[in-house]
Amino acid sequence: MSRRMGAVLGVLAVLVAACGSSTCPDCPKPRPVRPAWQSVVLPATPGAPGRPVLRDATACAGRWYVVGGVVDLAGETRPAAWSSPDAISWVPLPTAPVTFYGRQHVLSAAACRDGRLAAVGAKSGGAHGNPRTGTWRQAPDGTLHEVDAPFERYAGPRAVNVARLAAGPQGWLIAGSRIDGAAVWISPDAAGFALVEGAPELAGDERGRTAAYDAVAVPSGWLVVGALLPPGGTALAPLAWSSADGRSWRRAALPVVDGRGQAQRVAVLGDVAVAVGPVRAGFGSWRLTTQGWRPAGGFGAAGPGVASAAGLLAVGQGLVAVTRDGDRHGLWLSVDVGESWRAMAMPQPIPDSGDTAVAVTSTGDRLLLVTDDGRTSRAWWAGVSELDR
Repeated sequence: MSRRMGAVLGVLAVLVAACGSSTCPDCPKPRPVRPAWQSVVLPATPGAPGRPVLRDATACAGRWYVVGGVVDLAGETRPAAWSSPDAISWVPLPTAPVTFYGRQHVLSAAACRDGRLAAVGAKSGGAHGNPRTGTWRQAPDGTLHEVDAPFERYAGPRAVNVARLAAGPQGWLIAGSRIDGAAVWISPDAAGFALVEGAPELAGDERGRTAAYDAVAVPSGWLVVGALLPPGGTALAPLAWSSADGRSWRRAALPVVDGRGQAQRVAVLGDVAVAVGPVRAGFGSWRLTTQGWRPAGGFGAAGPGVASAAGLLAVGQGLVAVTRDGDRHGLWLSVDVGESWRAMAMPQPIPDSGDTAVAVTSTGDRLLLVTDDGRTSRAWWAGVSELDR
């Protein structure tokens, strides 16, 4: 990271800490961070003309990826992905579906390792309109291949949801839930995933029903975050799990003032894991310390609908969170490991509705933002060193 970026983040940390809501309620509200967003053009993909729908982005080893799909004029969908060496010039990736529903997938989650992409896609269908979910793996020639799998690997009578995909030194891990609670799917190479369900501590038990929302690789293995619904309860409580191999798990409760909250996204900044999610007053963040998970800070406010965290990313020496507050999407920047947060201006407002999305990724000195407002999908990049604007 550049000296200028380090100096900028250091100054921001001092200013935010001195005038944060927890230490100085009467201080003026910190001004929003205004990155110098530059528009990105994603070229048309092969096939019938249609509207791109962008759902996620990831970057590693000097490669950038955006995934989603295309909705054609007849309303039919097909998977789509793009790649770039610099987050500015993009090319569509060839896709190779092998199943009836795979040809209609919209790719919703992506991760990469050693410059190679993997993704999760789904298309609702069948008698009950349930998601028909599958995974995709990039071949050495760049083609994104659907990985054929048994129907009940991701769907079937025990299915609940398939959420986020993470990559790390051990391979790949998908977080989600089955009928008996939180579950994961693990793979050494993304060529096929093994389902881990009903695992002690991970799945639900007499303490309540669990759900897993996100995962991240750490030096010791994996971290997964989610929530617990106690028996007879109506309020979720935040949870996290750790595992060395993706099969055996240890559970930890995340502290929250009134017992309400969810840990919906997790990232690692340096050697510190940080989780974010909705709490009663808005959004909360937690840090993993040698003594366990500890509250870090709070930010934002709940809107008129259901609030949720839609993303969390380490950017340089800071963190960027994506939120949905029931009204619109928001971006937030923390430069003190989740203790305090400043709103980040987006190039255009994105409403919070079922057919909209915002995602961010970063590597090197650039931050990439993709959005879908329900009518148009767009992409932008900004220099990490410009986050003080």
